[in-house]
Amino acid sequence: MTAPAANRKTILVIDDDPAVLGLMDEKLAEGGYIVLLAQSGAAALEVISHTVPDLILVDALMPGMTGWDVCEALRSNSRAAGVPIIFMTGLTETEHVLRAFEAGAADYVTKPLRLEEVMARIGVRLEAASRIRSAHGALDRAGRYLFATTRMGEVLWATPQASLILDAIPQSQAALKALPTPLPPPGTVVLQQETGDTSVSLTLVGATGPDELLLRVGKQAIFPENILRTKLNLSAREAEVLLWISRGKTSRDIADILEVSHRTVDKHIEQIYNKTGLSSRAAAAATASRLLQEN
Repeated sequence: MTAPAANRKTILVIDDDPAVLGLMDEKLAEGGYIVLLAQSGAAALEVISHTVPDLILVDALMPGMTGWDVCEALRSNSRAAGVPIIFMTGLTETEHVLRAFEAGAADYVTKPLRLEEVMARIGVRLEAASRIRSAHGALDRAGRYLFATTRMGEVLWATPQASLILDAIPQSQAALKALPTPLPPPGTVVLQQETGDTSVSLTLVGATGPDELLLRVGKQAIFPENILRTKLNLSAREAEVLLWISRGKTSRDIADILEVSHRTVDKHIEQIYNKTGLSSRAAAAATASRLLQEN
């Protein structure tokens, strides 16, 4: 029996070979996944700009953008930074495998594809990604809003609340690029931004890898959802849902971020409409964006 759409994972397959796309489309659909297909790297990035999948399968060698190029592009996309990527390649030389991992791949499978092995690896990577999301959610609930970046300010991962705050701090990347070598000691405030009674600080926790920095968003930050809650007389959770809608997230994305069911998100959206008099998702997003810009 196929799982409800709200509980099904989405897999994006990127390959210039239509035969591979057709084969994986059939196999993944049989496995209960929602399948997205792209025949080039450029087409894949267009798909991801609208829908962030739960996992990506990408061919290493494609004309134009290679699989490595796709990985590099996704590393600078904060929305897709945590999506596990599995390379599909006929190249088994160590240098190619290492290059895939350096580009950000979580795993690789060799061609010709052994479908049962591919399905097993997909299951393992999805389970690992789910545990990471749960851990990030737990950090948020404990008030520890953390994120990791490269020395160039590219976000590698972020807890949901940290990601939300970073979206509103365009200066963060420049501040991270300006960090000296060697790094200042842990606890150094990298950036502090004050606007009215709002104070946001980014504090260096330390280096967790050769090119990975861990930072903490200050607890004193006043989050945008509080503005929506006050202005529109919403509950705390309704304000969170509306904020994610204003950021372009789908109901399914919001359910994953808040770790609730798709149905619960839909109920919150219905309450938002009832309380505000708004009648559509677009109107809700526009209203939320306007209120946030005014503060």
